[in-house]
Amino acid sequence: MTTTIKNNLLDSILSQVVSNPSFSELRATSRLLLEKNGLPAIKEEEYKFTGITKKLENSISDFSLAKKSDLNSKTVQSHVFEGFEGDILVFNNGFYDKELSSVSQNGYIFSLITDAKPELLGKIAAKEKDPFVALNNASFQDGVYLKIPKNQKVENPILFLFLNQSNGGQVIQPRILIEVEENAEVTFLEDNISLDDKAYFSNTVTEIKVGQNSQVHYNRLQNESKNAISVNNTETDIHRDAVFTSVVVSLSGDMVRNNLSLNLLDSGCEGNMYGLYLLNGKTHVDNHTNVDHTKPHAQSNELYKGVLADSSRGVFNGKIFVRQDAQKTNAFQQNNNILLSEDAIVNTKPQLEIWADDVKCSHGCTTGQLDEEALFYLRARGLGKEQARGMLLYAFTGEVMDHISDEAFQNHVVNIVQTRLGSNF
Repeated sequence: MTTTIKNNLLDSILSQVVSNPSFSELRATSRLLLEKNGLPAIKEEEYKFTGITKKLENSISDFSLAKKSDLNSKTVQSHVFEGFEGDILVFNNGFYDKELSSVSQNGYIFSLITDAKPELLGKIAAKEKDPFVALNNASFQDGVYLKIPKNQKVENPILFLFLNQSNGGQVIQPRILIEVEENAEVTFLEDNISLDDKAYFSNTVTEIKVGQNSQVHYNRLQNESKNAISVNNTETDIHRDAVFTSVVVSLSGDMVRNNLSLNLLDSGCEGNMYGLYLLNGKTHVDNHTNVDHTKPHAQSNELYKGVLADSSRGVFNGKIFVRQDAQKTNAFQQNNNILLSEDAIVNTKPQLEIWADDVKCSHGCTTGQLDEEALFYLRARGLGKEQARGMLLYAFTGEVMDHISDEAFQNHVVNIVQTRLGSNF
Protein backbone atom coordinates (compact mmCIF):
# COMPACT_ATOMS: atom_id res chain seq x y z
CA MET A 1 0.00 0.00 0.00
CA THR A 2 1.38 3.43 -0.90
CA THR A 3 2.00 6.13 1.67
CA THR A 4 -0.22 8.57 -0.25
CA ILE A 5 -3.42 6.60 -0.09
CA LYS A 6 -2.76 5.51 3.49
CA ASN A 7 -2.27 9.07 4.70
CA ASN A 8 -5.27 10.37 2.74
CA LEU A 9 -7.52 7.74 4.26
CA LEU A 10 -6.31 8.25 7.81
CA ASP A 11 -6.46 12.03 7.50
CA SER A 12 -10.03 11.72 6.28
CA ILE A 13 -10.98 9.42 9.16
CA LEU A 14 -9.38 11.60 11.83
CA SER A 15 -10.97 14.78 10.51
CA GLN A 16 -14.50 13.46 9.99
CA VAL A 17 -15.25 11.02 12.79
CA VAL A 18 -18.33 12.02 14.75
CA SER A 19 -17.77 11.84 18.49
CA ASN A 20 -20.04 9.27 20.13
CA PRO A 21 -19.06 7.58 23.40
CA SER A 22 -21.06 4.47 22.49
CA PHE A 23 -18.84 3.81 19.48
CA SER A 24 -15.54 5.14 20.78
CA GLU A 25 -13.96 1.73 21.38
CA LEU A 26 -15.11 0.37 18.02
CA ARG A 27 -13.73 3.42 16.24
CA ALA A 28 -10.44 3.47 18.15
CA THR A 29 -9.60 -0.23 17.73
CA SER A 30 -10.57 -0.15 14.05
CA ARG A 31 -8.44 2.89 13.42
CA LEU A 32 -5.45 1.26 15.09
CA LEU A 33 -5.93 -1.79 12.88
CA LEU A 34 -5.99 0.43 9.79
CA GLU A 35 -2.89 2.31 10.88
CA LYS A 36 -1.08 -0.98 11.36
CA ASN A 37 -2.20 -2.86 8.23
CA GLY A 38 -3.60 -0.29 5.81
CA LEU A 39 -5.68 -1.46 2.85
CA PRO A 40 -4.99 -4.81 1.16
CA ALA A 41 -2.25 -5.12 -1.45
CA ILE A 42 -2.20 -7.53 -4.39
CA LYS A 43 0.28 -9.75 -2.54
CA GLU A 44 -2.37 -10.55 0.07
CA GLU A 45 -4.07 -13.84 -0.73
CA GLU A 46 -7.65 -12.60 -0.26
CA TYR A 47 -7.17 -9.74 -2.73
CA LYS A 48 -4.61 -11.11 -5.18
CA PHE A 49 -7.02 -10.97 -8.15
CA THR A 50 -8.65 -7.67 -7.15
CA GLY A 51 -6.30 -4.71 -6.85
CA ILE A 52 -8.79 -2.44 -5.20
CA THR A 53 -6.18 -0.36 -3.35
CA LYS A 54 -4.48 0.53 -6.62
CA LYS A 55 -7.86 1.19 -8.21
CA LEU A 56 -8.77 3.60 -5.42
CA GLU A 57 -5.47 5.40 -5.75
CA ASN A 58 -5.90 5.83 -9.50
CA SER A 59 -9.61 6.67 -9.57
CA ILE A 60 -10.48 8.56 -6.37
CA SER A 61 -9.11 12.05 -5.85
CA ASP A 62 -10.97 13.07 -2.69
CA PHE A 63 -11.18 10.63 0.24
CA SER A 64 -13.53 12.81 2.26
CA LEU A 65 -17.08 11.62 2.84
CA ALA A 66 -19.65 12.55 0.24
CA LYS A 67 -22.47 14.79 1.43
CA LYS A 68 -26.18 14.33 0.87
CA SER A 69 -27.34 15.30 -2.59
CA ASP A 70 -30.31 17.55 -3.24
CA LEU A 71 -32.89 14.89 -4.08
CA ASN A 72 -36.67 15.02 -4.16
CA SER A 73 -39.45 12.47 -4.01
CA LYS A 74 -39.84 12.52 -7.80
CA THR A 75 -36.23 11.40 -8.22
CA VAL A 76 -36.72 8.63 -5.68
CA GLN A 77 -39.92 7.37 -7.27
CA SER A 78 -38.28 7.30 -10.69
CA HIS A 79 -35.81 4.75 -9.33
CA VAL A 80 -38.33 2.50 -7.56
CA PHE A 81 -39.03 -0.52 -9.72
CA GLU A 82 -42.52 -1.22 -11.06
CA GLY A 83 -44.87 -3.20 -8.86
CA PHE A 84 -43.06 -2.60 -5.58
CA GLU A 85 -45.23 -2.59 -2.47
CA GLY A 86 -43.55 -2.03 0.86
CA ASP A 87 -41.45 0.39 2.87
CA ILE A 88 -38.53 2.27 1.31
CA LEU A 89 -35.40 3.30 3.20
CA VAL A 90 -33.51 5.80 1.06
CA PHE A 91 -29.76 6.15 1.49
CA ASN A 92 -28.62 9.44 0.01
CA ASN A 93 -24.84 9.02 -0.50
CA GLY A 94 -24.79 6.64 2.43
CA PHE A 95 -26.88 8.84 4.74
CA TYR A 96 -30.38 7.74 5.69
CA ASP A 97 -32.76 10.30 4.22
CA LYS A 98 -35.81 10.53 6.48
CA GLU A 99 -37.70 12.96 4.27
CA LEU A 100 -37.53 10.68 1.22
CA SER A 101 -38.16 7.39 3.02
CA SER A 102 -41.42 5.69 3.90
CA VAL A 103 -41.14 3.77 7.17
CA SER A 104 -44.40 2.33 8.49
CA GLN A 105 -42.76 0.09 11.12
CA ASN A 106 -45.52 -2.45 10.49
CA GLY A 107 -44.07 -5.59 12.06
CA TYR A 108 -40.65 -4.12 12.79
CA ILE A 109 -38.86 -1.49 14.84
CA PHE A 110 -36.70 1.13 13.15
CA SER A 111 -34.17 3.65 14.44
CA LEU A 112 -30.90 5.28 13.52
CA ILE A 113 -27.84 3.43 14.79
CA THR A 114 -26.64 6.63 16.46
CA ASP A 115 -29.91 6.80 18.43
CA ALA A 116 -30.30 3.12 19.27
CA LYS A 117 -26.61 2.46 20.06
CA PRO A 118 -27.17 -1.30 19.64
CA GLU A 119 -24.74 -3.59 21.44
CA LEU A 120 -24.56 -5.91 18.42
CA LEU A 121 -22.92 -3.27 16.24
CA GLY A 122 -19.49 -4.51 15.18
CA LYS A 123 -20.00 -7.89 16.88
CA ILE A 124 -21.20 -9.89 13.85
CA ALA A 125 -18.84 -8.41 11.23
CA ALA A 126 -15.35 -8.69 12.70
CA LYS A 127 -13.01 -5.83 11.84
CA GLU A 128 -10.09 -8.28 11.72
CA LYS A 129 -11.72 -10.24 8.91
CA ASP A 130 -11.61 -7.52 6.29
CA PRO A 131 -9.92 -4.08 6.34
CA PHE A 132 -12.94 -2.45 4.73
CA VAL A 133 -15.06 -3.43 7.73
CA ALA A 134 -12.50 -1.64 9.91
CA LEU A 135 -12.65 1.38 7.59
CA ASN A 136 -16.43 1.56 7.90
CA ASN A 137 -16.24 1.11 11.68
CA ALA A 138 -13.81 3.97 11.99
CA SER A 139 -15.65 6.47 9.84
CA PHE A 140 -19.34 5.71 9.27
CA GLN A 141 -21.43 8.78 9.94
CA ASP A 142 -24.90 7.36 9.75
CA GLY A 143 -26.69 4.03 9.69
CA VAL A 144 -29.95 2.26 10.41
CA TYR A 145 -31.00 -0.42 12.88
CA LEU A 146 -34.00 -2.67 12.21
CA LYS A 147 -35.43 -5.17 14.65
CA ILE A 148 -38.05 -7.76 13.76
CA PRO A 149 -39.67 -8.77 17.07
CA LYS A 150 -40.40 -12.30 18.15
CA ASN A 151 -43.18 -14.09 16.21
CA GLN A 152 -43.59 -11.24 13.71
CA LYS A 153 -44.00 -11.71 9.97
CA VAL A 154 -43.36 -8.56 7.96
CA GLU A 155 -45.87 -8.94 5.14
CA ASN A 156 -44.30 -6.61 2.57
CA PRO A 157 -40.62 -6.42 1.63
CA ILE A 158 -38.38 -3.64 2.94
CA LEU A 159 -36.39 -1.87 0.23
CA PHE A 160 -32.97 -0.33 0.85
CA LEU A 161 -32.57 2.16 -2.02
CA PHE A 162 -28.99 3.39 -2.35
CA LEU A 163 -28.73 6.53 -4.52
CA ASN A 164 -25.06 7.40 -4.97
CA GLN A 165 -23.00 10.14 -6.58
CA SER A 166 -19.81 12.02 -5.85
CA ASN A 167 -20.83 15.14 -3.93
CA GLY A 168 -18.41 17.08 -1.71
CA GLY A 169 -16.29 13.93 -1.47
CA GLN A 170 -16.09 10.52 -3.05
CA VAL A 171 -16.39 8.13 -0.09
CA ILE A 172 -19.84 6.72 0.74
CA GLN A 173 -20.17 4.51 3.83
CA PRO A 174 -23.62 3.12 4.65
CA ARG A 175 -24.13 0.96 7.74
CA ILE A 176 -27.00 -1.44 8.38
CA LEU A 177 -27.69 -3.63 11.41
CA ILE A 178 -30.62 -6.06 11.35
CA GLU A 179 -31.79 -8.16 14.29
CA VAL A 180 -34.44 -10.77 13.55
CA GLU A 181 -35.77 -12.41 16.69
CA GLU A 182 -37.09 -15.97 16.94
CA ASN A 183 -40.00 -17.21 14.81
CA ALA A 184 -39.95 -14.07 12.66
CA GLU A 185 -39.96 -13.67 8.88
CA VAL A 186 -38.87 -10.80 6.63
CA THR A 187 -37.69 -10.03 3.09
CA PHE A 188 -35.16 -7.31 2.31
CA LEU A 189 -34.44 -5.87 -1.14
CA GLU A 190 -31.41 -3.74 -1.95
CA ASP A 191 -31.01 -1.66 -5.10
CA ASN A 192 -27.75 0.23 -5.77
CA ILE A 193 -28.02 3.05 -8.32
CA SER A 194 -25.60 5.73 -9.57
CA LEU A 195 -27.11 9.14 -10.22
CA ASP A 196 -24.28 10.21 -12.56
CA ASP A 197 -21.11 8.79 -14.11
CA LYS A 198 -18.59 10.37 -11.73
CA ALA A 199 -16.31 8.07 -9.78
CA TYR A 200 -17.04 7.29 -6.13
CA PHE A 201 -16.15 4.64 -3.57
CA SER A 202 -18.99 2.94 -1.70
CA ASN A 203 -18.07 0.85 1.34
CA THR A 204 -21.11 -0.84 2.90
CA VAL A 205 -21.27 -3.05 6.00
CA THR A 206 -24.45 -5.02 6.75
CA GLU A 207 -24.75 -7.17 9.87
CA ILE A 208 -27.68 -9.57 10.26
CA LYS A 209 -28.67 -11.69 13.25
CA VAL A 210 -31.08 -14.45 12.18
CA GLY A 211 -32.85 -15.66 15.32
CA GLN A 212 -34.04 -19.15 16.15
CA ASN A 213 -36.59 -20.60 13.72
CA SER A 214 -36.77 -17.37 11.70
CA GLN A 215 -36.61 -16.83 7.94
CA VAL A 216 -34.74 -14.01 6.25
CA HIS A 217 -34.45 -13.31 2.52
CA TYR A 218 -31.93 -10.72 1.33
CA ASN A 219 -31.89 -9.82 -2.38
CA ARG A 220 -29.32 -7.36 -3.75
CA LEU A 221 -29.03 -5.74 -7.20
CA GLN A 222 -25.86 -3.89 -8.18
CA ASN A 223 -26.25 -1.89 -11.39
CA GLU A 224 -24.08 1.17 -10.85
CA SER A 225 -22.11 3.32 -13.27
CA LYS A 226 -18.97 2.12 -15.03
CA ASN A 227 -16.90 4.37 -12.72
CA ALA A 228 -18.31 3.16 -9.38
CA ILE A 229 -16.00 1.30 -7.00
CA SER A 230 -17.88 -0.74 -4.45
CA VAL A 231 -17.09 -2.98 -1.49
CA ASN A 232 -19.93 -4.79 0.29
CA ASN A 233 -19.45 -6.75 3.50
CA THR A 234 -22.50 -8.74 4.61
CA GLU A 235 -22.08 -10.91 7.68
CA THR A 236 -24.77 -13.10 9.23
CA ASP A 237 -25.16 -15.07 12.45
CA ILE A 238 -27.72 -17.84 11.87
CA HIS A 239 -29.22 -19.63 14.86
CA ARG A 240 -31.06 -22.91 15.48
CA ASP A 241 -33.57 -23.97 12.80
CA ALA A 242 -33.32 -20.60 11.05
CA VAL A 243 -33.08 -20.10 7.28
CA PHE A 244 -31.18 -17.29 5.56
CA THR A 245 -31.23 -16.89 1.78
CA SER A 246 -29.13 -14.39 -0.17
CA VAL A 247 -29.32 -13.51 -3.86
CA VAL A 248 -26.70 -11.10 -5.25
CA VAL A 249 -26.96 -9.90 -8.86
CA SER A 250 -24.04 -7.79 -10.13
CA LEU A 251 -24.41 -6.14 -13.53
CA SER A 252 -22.17 -3.11 -13.68
CA GLY A 253 -19.48 -1.01 -12.00
CA ASP A 254 -15.78 -0.33 -12.32
CA MET A 255 -14.60 -2.68 -9.57
CA VAL A 256 -16.98 -4.48 -7.20
CA ARG A 257 -16.05 -6.67 -4.25
CA ASN A 258 -18.77 -8.65 -2.47
CA ASN A 259 -17.89 -10.35 0.82
CA LEU A 260 -20.68 -12.57 2.13
CA SER A 261 -20.31 -14.70 5.27
CA LEU A 262 -22.80 -17.14 6.77
CA ASN A 263 -22.06 -18.28 10.31
CA LEU A 264 -24.19 -21.37 10.99
CA LEU A 265 -24.14 -21.35 14.77
CA ASP A 266 -26.52 -24.15 15.75
CA SER A 267 -28.25 -27.34 14.67
CA GLY A 268 -30.97 -27.34 12.04
CA CYS A 269 -30.06 -24.00 10.48
CA GLU A 270 -29.77 -23.42 6.75
CA GLY A 271 -27.86 -20.95 4.63
CA ASN A 272 -28.47 -20.36 0.92
CA MET A 273 -26.29 -18.21 -1.32
CA TYR A 274 -27.08 -17.49 -4.96
CA GLY A 275 -25.18 -15.11 -7.21
CA LEU A 276 -25.20 -13.88 -10.79
CA TYR A 277 -22.65 -11.62 -12.45
CA LEU A 278 -23.40 -10.47 -15.99
CA LEU A 279 -20.42 -8.38 -17.06
CA ASN A 280 -19.18 -6.50 -20.09
CA GLY A 281 -16.77 -3.67 -20.88
CA LYS A 282 -14.00 -3.59 -18.29
CA THR A 283 -16.19 -4.30 -15.27
CA HIS A 284 -14.48 -6.32 -12.53
CA VAL A 285 -16.60 -8.21 -9.97
CA ASP A 286 -15.13 -10.31 -7.16
CA ASN A 287 -17.45 -12.53 -5.08
CA HIS A 288 -15.89 -13.89 -1.89
CA THR A 289 -18.16 -16.13 0.15
CA ASN A 290 -17.66 -17.92 3.44
CA VAL A 291 -19.86 -20.55 5.10
CA ASP A 292 -18.90 -21.74 8.58
CA HIS A 293 -20.63 -24.93 9.80
CA THR A 294 -20.09 -25.14 13.56
CA LYS A 295 -22.85 -27.53 14.75
CA PRO A 296 -24.41 -30.78 13.48
CA HIS A 297 -27.47 -31.19 11.24
CA ALA A 298 -27.10 -27.92 9.32
CA GLN A 299 -27.01 -27.36 5.59
CA SER A 300 -25.80 -24.83 3.06
CA ASN A 301 -26.43 -24.39 -0.65
CA GLU A 302 -24.38 -22.14 -2.91
CA LEU A 303 -24.69 -21.48 -6.63
CA TYR A 304 -22.93 -18.60 -8.40
CA LYS A 305 -23.05 -18.09 -12.17
CA GLY A 306 -21.20 -15.67 -14.42
CA VAL A 307 -21.50 -14.49 -18.01
CA LEU A 308 -18.55 -12.38 -19.11
CA ALA A 309 -18.05 -10.43 -22.34
CA ASP A 310 -15.52 -7.94 -23.73
CA SER A 311 -12.59 -7.37 -21.31
CA SER A 312 -14.55 -7.96 -18.12
CA ARG A 313 -13.20 -10.00 -15.24
CA GLY A 314 -14.91 -12.16 -12.67
CA VAL A 315 -13.55 -13.66 -9.48
CA PHE A 316 -15.21 -16.32 -7.35
CA ASN A 317 -13.65 -17.53 -4.11
CA GLY A 318 -16.00 -19.65 -2.03
CA LYS A 319 -14.99 -21.26 1.25
CA ILE A 320 -16.90 -23.83 3.25
CA PHE A 321 -15.66 -24.77 6.71
CA VAL A 322 -17.06 -27.83 8.47
CA ARG A 323 -15.91 -27.88 12.07
CA GLN A 324 -15.26 -31.04 14.06
CA ASP A 325 -18.58 -30.81 15.93
CA ALA A 326 -20.58 -30.26 12.72
CA GLN A 327 -21.47 -33.89 12.02
CA LYS A 328 -24.34 -34.66 9.61
CA THR A 329 -23.59 -31.48 7.64
CA ASN A 330 -24.88 -31.11 4.09
CA ALA A 331 -22.97 -28.53 2.05
CA PHE A 332 -23.15 -27.85 -1.68
CA GLN A 333 -21.14 -25.30 -3.65
CA GLN A 334 -20.98 -24.68 -7.40
CA ASN A 335 -19.62 -21.92 -9.65
CA ASN A 336 -20.36 -21.96 -13.40
CA ASN A 337 -19.13 -19.44 -15.97
CA ILE A 338 -19.58 -18.67 -19.67
CA LEU A 339 -16.99 -16.57 -21.47
CA LEU A 340 -18.23 -14.73 -24.56
CA SER A 341 -14.90 -13.14 -25.44
CA GLU A 342 -11.29 -14.21 -25.66
CA ASP A 343 -10.42 -11.17 -23.55
CA ALA A 344 -12.81 -11.99 -20.69
CA ILE A 345 -11.21 -13.60 -17.64
CA VAL A 346 -12.58 -15.53 -14.69
CA ASN A 347 -10.64 -16.76 -11.65
CA THR A 348 -12.55 -19.33 -9.66
CA LYS A 349 -11.57 -21.16 -6.49
CA PRO A 350 -14.20 -23.21 -4.65
CA GLN A 351 -12.83 -24.58 -1.38
CA LEU A 352 -13.83 -27.10 1.29
CA GLU A 353 -12.16 -27.57 4.67
CA ILE A 354 -13.68 -30.47 6.59
CA TRP A 355 -12.79 -31.62 10.10
CA ALA A 356 -15.87 -33.81 10.62
CA ASP A 357 -16.19 -37.34 9.22
CA ASP A 358 -19.95 -37.84 8.81
CA VAL A 359 -20.88 -35.22 6.21
CA LYS A 360 -22.15 -34.81 2.67
CA CYS A 361 -20.21 -32.06 0.94
CA SER A 362 -19.48 -31.24 -2.69
CA HIS A 363 -18.00 -28.36 -4.64
CA GLY A 364 -17.02 -27.64 -8.21
CA CYS A 365 -16.68 -25.13 -11.00
CA THR A 366 -16.98 -24.96 -14.78
CA THR A 367 -15.78 -22.37 -17.28
CA GLY A 368 -16.48 -22.52 -21.00
CA GLN A 369 -18.27 -21.05 -23.97
CA LEU A 370 -21.82 -21.39 -25.25
CA ASP A 371 -22.82 -24.89 -26.29
CA GLU A 372 -22.43 -24.83 -30.08
CA GLU A 373 -24.66 -27.88 -30.53
CA ALA A 374 -27.50 -26.24 -28.60
CA LEU A 375 -26.99 -23.04 -30.59
CA PHE A 376 -27.12 -24.98 -33.86
CA TYR A 377 -30.26 -26.83 -32.72
CA LEU A 378 -32.12 -23.58 -32.01
CA ARG A 379 -31.00 -21.94 -35.24
CA ALA A 380 -32.08 -25.00 -37.21
CA ARG A 381 -35.60 -24.38 -35.89
CA GLY A 382 -35.81 -20.90 -37.28
CA LEU A 383 -34.29 -18.70 -34.56
CA GLY A 384 -31.80 -16.02 -35.51
CA LYS A 385 -28.27 -16.24 -34.15
CA GLU A 386 -28.69 -13.49 -31.55
CA GLN A 387 -32.12 -14.73 -30.49
CA ALA A 388 -30.80 -18.26 -30.01
CA ARG A 389 -27.77 -16.98 -28.18
CA GLY A 390 -29.90 -14.83 -25.87
CA MET A 391 -32.23 -17.75 -25.15
CA LEU A 392 -29.36 -20.01 -24.11
CA LEU A 393 -27.82 -17.33 -21.91
CA TYR A 394 -31.14 -16.55 -20.26
CA ALA A 395 -31.68 -20.24 -19.50
CA PHE A 396 -28.21 -20.28 -17.92
CA THR A 397 -28.82 -17.22 -15.74
CA GLY A 398 -32.43 -17.97 -14.87
CA GLU A 399 -31.55 -20.65 -12.34
CA VAL A 400 -30.18 -17.93 -10.04
CA MET A 401 -32.94 -15.37 -10.62
CA ASP A 402 -35.56 -18.00 -9.78
CA HIS A 403 -34.44 -17.72 -6.15
CA ILE A 404 -35.32 -14.01 -5.82
CA SER A 405 -38.08 -14.10 -3.21
CA ASP A 406 -40.10 -11.01 -4.21
CA GLU A 407 -42.02 -11.30 -7.49
CA ALA A 408 -41.87 -7.62 -8.42
CA PHE A 409 -38.14 -7.43 -7.73
CA GLN A 410 -37.60 -10.65 -9.64
CA ASN A 411 -39.45 -9.21 -12.64
CA HIS A 412 -37.34 -6.07 -12.40
CA VAL A 413 -34.08 -8.02 -12.45
CA VAL A 414 -35.29 -10.36 -15.20
CA ASN A 415 -36.25 -7.39 -17.42
CA ILE A 416 -32.81 -5.82 -17.00
CA VAL A 417 -31.05 -9.10 -17.73
CA GLN A 418 -33.22 -9.85 -20.78
CA THR A 419 -32.58 -6.35 -22.14
CA ARG A 420 -28.85 -6.79 -21.65
CA LEU A 421 -28.80 -10.21 -23.29
CA GLY A 422 -30.98 -8.97 -26.17
CA SER A 423 -28.67 -6.05 -26.98
CA ASN A 424 -25.87 -8.28 -28.28
CA PHE A 425 -24.28 -7.82 -24.83
